[in-house]
Amino acid sequence: MILILLLFFCASSMFAQQPFAVRCTSCHGQDARGTAKGPGLAMNPRVAVQSPDQLREYLKRGNPGAGMPSFADLPEADLNALTSYLRGLNSETIVTPPAAAGSPGKINWPEPQPGDWITYNGSISANRYSALSQINAANVAALKLKWIFPISYFGLEVTPLAAAGVLYVTGPNQVIALDALTGNPVWRYSRPQTPGLVGDSKLGTNRGVAILRDKVFFVTDNAHLLALDRADGKLLWETTMGPPDKVYHYGGTVAPLIVNDMVIVGVAGADEGIRGFVAAFKPDDGKLIWRRWTIPRRGEPGSETWKGPEPVTGGGSTWLTGSYDPSTDTLYWATGNPWPDDEDRDRPGDNLYTDCVLALNAHTGELKWHYQFTPHDLEDRDATEPNVLVDTVYRGQPRKLLLHADRNGFFYVLDRTNGKLLLAKPFLRRVDWAERIDADGRPVVKDPNGCPSDAANWDATAYSPETHLYYLLALEECTGKPIGYPEQTGQRFLRALNIETGEIVFEVPQAGAARAKTWTGVLATAGGLLFYGQPNGGFVAADQRSGKTLWKFETNVRMKAGAMTFTAGGKQYIAIAAGPNILCFGL
Repeated sequence: MILILLLFFCASSMFAQQPFAVRCTSCHGQDARGTAKGPGLAMNPRVAVQSPDQLREYLKRGNPGAGMPSFADLPEADLNALTSYLRGLNSETIVTPPAAAGSPGKINWPEPQPGDWITYNGSISANRYSALSQINAANVAALKLKWIFPISYFGLEVTPLAAAGVLYVTGPNQVIALDALTGNPVWRYSRPQTPGLVGDSKLGTNRGVAILRDKVFFVTDNAHLLALDRADGKLLWETTMGPPDKVYHYGGTVAPLIVNDMVIVGVAGADEGIRGFVAAFKPDDGKLIWRRWTIPRRGEPGSETWKGPEPVTGGGSTWLTGSYDPSTDTLYWATGNPWPDDEDRDRPGDNLYTDCVLALNAHTGELKWHYQFTPHDLEDRDATEPNVLVDTVYRGQPRKLLLHADRNGFFYVLDRTNGKLLLAKPFLRRVDWAERIDADGRPVVKDPNGCPSDAANWDATAYSPETHLYYLLALEECTGKPIGYPEQTGQRFLRALNIETGEIVFEVPQAGAARAKTWTGVLATAGGLLFYGQPNGGFVAADQRSGKTLWKFETNVRMKAGAMTFTAGGKQYIAIAAGPNILCFGL
């Protein structure tokens, strides 16, 4: 009886495979693992989550925009056999139950898995540290380029998101979903760039998307928030992020953040004059939940720090993705420079809430506390650098910390529950705009135009719980300063800092021009590795404890984005945007 059943199963499997062999192998491969023409269909969560009826209808309908033909001409028996075969290829794929009754055609996407990269910084703590260790110090020398996906834009700044076997990447006003194993496009959404913009938004800069259940959220160059269908990229809704009764030079470059079933976003444009804000929107329809302005109006708290005319367009951009502490329901968001950034005749005072970290009640946007890194900024010293949240034993006691390496050259450690300053120490060898940061958190200013010129930027930093070190790329440079300051050619360094003392534990000088627009930041992994980009176009894996280079890939282009890591098909990969390409590496 068992033999009869086995023979029946084998015969049925061979019959089911025949339509696939005839119709599908030329694009998807004999083993259904994908080729340059089509994505892998085996162990594919996007296939596995579909019911037989949904999958059969998709085969009949096809997806011409992605190169998938319609199979409506197949005999019903062959169509059923092909559906069964594809279901069998994914029988062991981890998925959630099929769509509930009353939701025909709707995909219930799997919950995030440990190998997914589901937000801009990898986690809501904004610490680009991954617990993945399949790629490690012992085998990273064997890392190889697996695929390349080109985008028609040379200055990509996107960090891809990865979930359920799909990577989501962005270019100027475009979002592309890619098969994570092959790099083949699953769908693409795009619209023309908006004329008349200024700054980075005019250039087409975009740092990525956010995902929640069945939607992908994206900010356009003119500061509109879009919700796209995660299955096919169709536009579901669109809303203007700024208030409808005001006209500012608002731009959009930020990767949104998902917190408490809300989509949190910020705006760009402080270099041209805006009233910055952070805002939360409903994911289902785009309705505004709350808005927190970064520039106070007359009579509001903080307005006393603008002693000239009312700062209607005082700046305070919010274009860097924030971080979130669920234990206290606190959202931490960085703000940019005041406007005009180099002319202060009309803005005497500290100019709150520019160059700050804002601690906000995530449900309401109410300000809990703030810390201003550079009061009365004259040198475009945006505080739009990552605010990394770490829970650790600090100086002998458990603390909830916020780590921040600022563009003004100081490394800060704050108690994130109340904003109290625990440490402020230069992470550069030359910082002379201020003598020190006092115990009350205020800088003792020596020369507001002094060095550095650009110590750090928005690029990623990382803290490793294995080494207890904080990693960043630092720029020692003083160019463009007034007469009397010696010119410096500049030098970039990978630096590891002791968070209790601020001391440099090790540093690695970087080859290439210091002024190269290369701000890739640092990714740390449980494999004992650091991944970062060099000014000369090298993409490097280094030892976390020493900074020693263990692997290097020459991209021959400038990189302006952070690396990320994910798993697909049971294997770990590393991806980064380099020039106009998304590069994916694996063992």
